[in-house]
Amino acid sequence: MEDLLGIGLGFVAIILTFSIPLSAIWTNHLRKSQKVRAQIVKDEIELEKLRYNNFLVETEKMRLDLQSKQASLLETADPVILDLQKQSIYEAQTISR
Repeated sequence: MEDLLGIGLGFVAIILTFSIPLSAIWTNHLRKSQKVRAQIVKDEIELEKLRYNNFLVETEKMRLDLQSKQASLLETADPVILDLQKQSIYEAQTISR
């Protein structure tokens, strides 16, 4: 009976001895995983910032292209088109007010 108790205490001591480093290894792994996840989130935020800036640049480029095309059309347009252009600008201004 005492031998069984001694063996049981020995197993408990061995398990406790090995559980401390294992828990430290597991905790270290969880910390590294969280750092990797945090870096992924930071990279995704940076990517979204770049996408947004790219969107703004493309939008501005399209606006400038549209303005240059409108200007070139207005230079060669007949009076009827000019009147329609002025009328649409006037309507847009009255709607936005």
